[in-house]
Formats: sequence, structure tokens, C-alpha cells
Amino acid sequence: MREGFVLWPKEAADRYRKAGYWRGRPLGAYVHEWAEAYGDAVAVVDGDIRLTYRELAERADGLAVRLLEAGLAPGDAMLVQLPNGWEFVTLTLACLRAGIAPVMALPAHRGHELRYLAAHAGVTAVAVPDRIGEFDHQALAQEIARATPSVRMLLVAGAEVQEEATDLRSLARPADDPAAARSRLDRLAPDSGDVAVFLLSGGTTGLPKLITRTHDDYEYNARRSAEVCGFGPDTVYLVALPAAHNFPLACPGILGVFMNGGRVVLARTPDPGRVLPLMAAEGVTATAAVPAVAQRWIDAVASGRHPAPPALRLLQVGGARLAPEAARRAEPVLGCTLQQVFGMAEGLLNYTSLDDPEDVKIYTQGRPMCPDDEILIVDAAGDPALPGEMGALLTRGPYTPRGYYRADDHNARSFTPDGWYRTGDVVRLHPSGNLVVEGRDKDLINRGGEKISAEEVENLIYRVPGVSRVAAVAKPDPDLGERVCAFVVAEAGHELTLEGIRQALTVMEVARYKLPEHLVLVEELPLTKIGKIDKKALREVVQ
Repeated sequence: MREGFVLWPKEAADRYRKAGYWRGRPLGAYVHEWAEAYGDAVAVVDGDIRLTYRELAERADGLAVRLLEAGLAPGDAMLVQLPNGWEFVTLTLACLRAGIAPVMALPAHRGHELRYLAAHAGVTAVAVPDRIGEFDHQALAQEIARATPSVRMLLVAGAEVQEEATDLRSLARPADDPAAARSRLDRLAPDSGDVAVFLLSGGTTGLPKLITRTHDDYEYNARRSAEVCGFGPDTVYLVALPAAHNFPLACPGILGVFMNGGRVVLARTPDPGRVLPLMAAEGVTATAAVPAVAQRWIDAVASGRHPAPPALRLLQVGGARLAPEAARRAEPVLGCTLQQVFGMAEGLLNYTSLDDPEDVKIYTQGRPMCPDDEILIVDAAGDPALPGEMGALLTRGPYTPRGYYRADDHNARSFTPDGWYRTGDVVRLHPSGNLVVEGRDKDLINRGGEKISAEEVENLIYRVPGVSRVAAVAKPDPDLGERVCAFVVAEAGHELTLEGIRQALTVMEVARYKLPEHLVLVEELPLTKIGKIDKKALREVVQ
């Protein structure tokens, strides 16, 4: 696994250890520490299944030992494509205990992505559900196993495990000799600098890149996030986004909850009709959502279809910038604190503080969580942008890896020679010291030399009555290079026109060059596999 893994420079690594960010312990070593501290407290809720910290540790150890007995080995990688459930949590901890790095695929991935991930990571095992809805994940996994010579084991979670596969649920029972299992796994513990998990890049172009997160840096990722977010033993955290995604896994997510003795509640869908009653029943105090999901929850409560979750204290929103109009509604409608989160699986995490003034929580996306998070905002020439001016964001730090896995060509484009990661985000610095995300660099529309932030246009159009959802993209133009094109989902009963939207923005005193010049009315906006608006698909429509 070390081949193709880009290490931090020794000077930086030494500095991070000295500062206490890297503790020199593999993540799996904490599993029994949590069990000893929180024992009989419920750690995981998955429908009718409730696992205590002690039960979770014993199941993780039992599964880890059986994986090793089946021929897997420390240093292997496993393709994991499981929905939100106790099996995902147990398998993740088992992999951490055994030194096997899970490749965190998403349930929405299909053969195109999974074949590539399996081959690129050289996985020795694949873990899938038997099926989700009408899709047969087990059949696809068998096909991938046959096409990937390194695969030696197929794990399936579900009621219909075929002969060629191994029943994951059966393996995930406590070891016959728990003390011996624990001792064996402790002896086999990986180095804290080894890869703990492979996360997937969230870009919309090409196949996802593999992000190597070490035990050292990912432990700090979750630990520091939990400190910033005020997690403790009374935290009840709802996982409604795909658990394999960095946000609900470790920002602070599942790992941050376990570090503090709280409870993780798993949901298979973020649908408000399912999630809001679950929040109420389990006394959920914190959860994470992308903007589209958060807006659905807010709308469901504001309309009176569901009451606000009575125990909810913290709503984290990230993955994309939350429109100020939606941000302004979150706290009064849901009765909780809004925390904007701007981060990436590649590392850097920014959070608004729980006690930030209202305007800072509404209009900014937070500040770096670590004192040694370095950021640069640069203009098109690569020079530092003036204070308050938009520019491309570069970063490096103790939990931002220095390169993608086995991706030399891409690393040459995404990282500077001195280790700065080019995030692809366009930001500016707010007077509060927080960052304001203006969009992705590809979301800057160049109209005759005037650079227009697509997200700025979107946020303005959201203020037009009758607009439910909006996405702005560049439409190629022979005269000006690009013009603004708005894809809009109208609220029921409203008729929207290009002229009406332009007039509304003119009344807002918006510069004329920012006004949309093309309007496409759609029933819904396409989404990527991680729930973000698929700008790439929209750009293809207007070519």
C-alpha cells in the first residue's frame, strides 16, 4: 500500500507530532478505549438494532479476526459499498483493527466506478449489500471480483447471500475468545502513519481519485472537529448522508461521536418524512446535511407537515454553499444552531463557531479548525489576492495529504512543488476572518473579461418569488466567450420568465453583466452521486 502513497515531508511530520496533532496511535487502538470508557452506553442505533460500545468492540474484533483467518492481511485494501447500517460501522472498525484500509465507495456507484476503484486500489475483498431497492449489488460485486485478480473474498450483508459470497453479518459476531482476539489484533496493529481509509474525491469530472487518510491525520480530523462542534456523551448524532462520505464519517461524524461517548443513529434516507420522526423518537441533538437536504427539512417543518425535532441543537450544512436565504431560515424554523461547514475529503475543514454572530453564520462558511492549517488565496497570476478579493484557495496542513494515491500526473496538477493543495475553490476572506465560498474555479463565468461567480448569481435568483431551486452555469458565446445561463425549478403554481427574473434582479440593483441571459426551466436539477448539483451535466446541455 505504501507504493503510490505520498508522505508528508519529515520536517512537517515532526512538527505535527510535536504539536500533538498526530498522537502516534492507530485508530483501531481506540476501539477498546471507547468500550472501557463507555461500556454499556448505546453506541449505534440501526432500526431495532442497538449496540453498546462493548458489543460494538467485540463484534469488530470478531469480524477482524475472521477476515484475517480467511486470508486477508494487514496492508490490504477492501472495497466497501454498504448503506447506512450497523454492518458498515462494524466493518469499518474491524478494518481499522486489522490494518485493512477500506475504500469508501458510495451506494450510488455502479460498475463504471467500482471496477476502476477495485483495480486502482488493488483490493483483496469487496463488501456490498445483497440489494438496495431493485438493484442487485451482489451480482455486480461478483462480476467485479471475477474481473479483479487481486480479489479473494466477497462479503455480502443481507438475507440473500449466495454460495460464492460470505455472510458479513455472520462474521460480525463476537470472537469465540474475545481476550485472545484483542491480544492478537493489538500485536498486528498498523503503524499510525499507514493508510487508515481511502476516501474518494468529490469532483464531477472523470473517475474519483483515491485520497489516502492515515491513522494519524484522520484521528485528528475527527477529534478536533468534535472539539469545535461541542460533541460529548450527550450527543445523539443522526447519519442521514451516505456514511462512507467524509462529512458524516469524521467531521466530526461517526468517529467524532465515538471519541466522546455519544450515540450514532443511522438512517437509510434523508427524506424528511422518515428522518424528522426518527430525530424526534431518538432525541437527535446533531446532524449533518447538504444544502438540498437541509432545505427539504426546513420546508417540511415550515409547512407544518412535521414538527421541529425537539432535541436538535446543531445542524451542520456543508458539501456546497448554503444560500443565505435558506441559512436565515434554519435556526428559527428548526430551533437549533446552524453551523456552516466548508471542507473536503482531501483535508482542510472550516467551521463557523457555535457562538458566531448571526450574519457570520449566514454569510460565511467558517474558518480553518487547526492553528497549523495554512491557506493561500491567489489571483489568476498566482499572486496573493488583495484582502476581500476573490481568488483560488490553496492549503496544506496536518490532515491535508500531499497527494492522491497512485496519481502522479494528477498530483502534478493538483499540488504545488512545495506541497500546497490546489482545492479548486474560489473564496474570499470575510472581515470576521472566515472564508466565503464563491464557487468552484470552473464555476466562474467569464463574460467578456468580467468574472461572475455562479453561486453569487444563484443566491440572487433564490430571492426571486417562485424560485425553488437554481443552478447557474456558463453558456458558450461567440462574442463574449460566455454568458450566464440559469437552470430553474419553479415552485408549484408560479410561472417564471427570463425577463421577470432579470427585472427582479435589476430591482435589487445587481450589475447588469451578472443578469442571466438564458433561462432553462426544469422539473429537477441533476445531482452527482454525493448529492451535489451536477454542474457538468448542466454545462453539457447548453454547449
